[in-house]
Amino acid sequence: MKGIWAPFVKVDKKRLGYIPIGYKLMLTFLVFILLLVSANFYISHSMYDASMRKQTRANIQGTLMQIRDNVAYKVDDIVQTSATIYDDRALILSIRRKESGFDIYNRMSKVITPKLESASKAVGLNLRLSVYFHNETIRESYHIWGEEDNKDFDEQTIDIYHISRIKNKFWYFTLPAERYNETMQWRQVEEDERDGRISFIRRMVNMSNPLNIEEVGVMRFSVRISELFESVDYTKLGEGSRLAVVDPYDNVVYASGSTIEQNTQNYLTIEENLPQQNWKIVAQVPLNIIEQEAERVRTVFIVICLVCVVLFAYAGFIVSHSFSKRITKIVSVLNSFREGNLHKRITYRGKGEFAQIANALNAMGEDFEALINKVYLTQLQKKEAELEMLQSQINPHFLYNTLSSINQLAKFGEMEKLQSMVVQLAQFYRLTLNSGKTMIPIAAEIDQAMAYVDIQKVKYGRRMEVSFDIDTDIWPYETVKLILQPFIENVLKHAWSGDRIHIRISVMKEGNSIVYRIIDDGLGMKAERINEIFDPRDDSHVGCGIRNIDQRVKLHYGNEYGVSIFSRVGIGTSVQIRIPARKRKLRERSED
Repeated sequence: MKGIWAPFVKVDKKRLGYIPIGYKLMLTFLVFILLLVSANFYISHSMYDASMRKQTRANIQGTLMQIRDNVAYKVDDIVQTSATIYDDRALILSIRRKESGFDIYNRMSKVITPKLESASKAVGLNLRLSVYFHNETIRESYHIWGEEDNKDFDEQTIDIYHISRIKNKFWYFTLPAERYNETMQWRQVEEDERDGRISFIRRMVNMSNPLNIEEVGVMRFSVRISELFESVDYTKLGEGSRLAVVDPYDNVVYASGSTIEQNTQNYLTIEENLPQQNWKIVAQVPLNIIEQEAERVRTVFIVICLVCVVLFAYAGFIVSHSFSKRITKIVSVLNSFREGNLHKRITYRGKGEFAQIANALNAMGEDFEALINKVYLTQLQKKEAELEMLQSQINPHFLYNTLSSINQLAKFGEMEKLQSMVVQLAQFYRLTLNSGKTMIPIAAEIDQAMAYVDIQKVKYGRRMEVSFDIDTDIWPYETVKLILQPFIENVLKHAWSGDRIHIRISVMKEGNSIVYRIIDDGLGMKAERINEIFDPRDDSHVGCGIRNIDQRVKLHYGNEYGVSIFSRVGIGTSVQIRIPARKRKLRERSED
């Protein structure tokens, strides 16, 4: 009956557990409004967010295109300058011609050097033009670029070397096969990495015989990376952005801002290709730049939504208040029924629906009260009868075994032991009877077990050793009586595996439970035997004492409590009895 009225538990106190019908109508309307507002918020916010992202991407794309054009302009300027040398047939023939004496000087001063100087000055950058000739009749003329000579000056220089200086260099012999006006490469060689520079490398070839292209030399235009990629500046995209130039192998050629990350979850990533060099410009813009504006709009929508909720809630409360008064009275009666007060009644005048409900509730309360009284008394009588039956099964069993032991002592004339056993037996039954009470203090149950152990020590002497481990926190609690002694008796009757046996008895408070443990080092049991003991369908007398105690505990406390056995053959047995930790009532303590 408790579960039927559970929804009405808190109506009278806080009106949280039950929602009156007027409020339900109001809340239904509010839910409908909230769904519309939420859908509108979601769609509007999504469209705005998509629009912001699209606009931001377009702005960043435009900025990247400007950066790309600036870089491409400088790169193309160097490429075009190299093309003036690459396509100068007169220069190529002059470089190939092998002469000596004044002719060499005349050729260098009037042809080769002027054209190289013109090419180096055609680009408005800090340019180092290095050429490597196969013709070794041409005199070398070069600078020695030490670290201290890497000055920040704006001038163009020319260095002339023989090809033998680079013939075994990795960057030279890994140049791709020559294709007319296509084979060119950007990479860091020689002193470039040290000086923060990058070189544009291109062959100088003789095309007199297209079927047999002859390499005349190699030209290398070395420029500062910072100067070449001066326009690659992350601040143009916003604070926290990242900007980098990446080669076809995903190596970073130049980076502005933080390092480009592979995890782009929190960034908007945009790429722009530099097709002539196979480079690409990669930009990563933090999404929080976009989210800042979206968060402002989201806040406005949330405020509007909350205002609507408050207004509709107030209006709904006013409208529904008139309908909820009568229903509140009915709920109050139902709540009283739930709490066990079936005497409360409700009266409504008239012939309307509320009057009919009131009459039905009054009749139902009368019927429930009569039915509960009948069922409760029946169950109580049945439970008490079962407990008395189980108790009566245990006590005679122990008394029979003890009297048998007394008989044996009398037979063999051991009068001192006999007298001690009789005294201990009287002490045991004084504790067991306990004025007919079923529930006793745990201390009394332990004293009862100790009295039984003392009885058995008279019989077994030093062959048995019993130790008690008692938690001091258990003294205020009570227990069903006579649940320890039968297990100690069971050990002494069935667990002997030699001349001696050790028994450990533990009583501990674990959380909200009291746990008894009886542990021995005897024969042990197989799992099949344990299953037989707890099998309610087993009509034999195997383990009837253990089964009775388990049933008594469950009858008193519920099926989550009871007896459990853990055993290994040849090692021993551990019995555990779990009951709830319930403190004794003050009246019982005063009687004790």
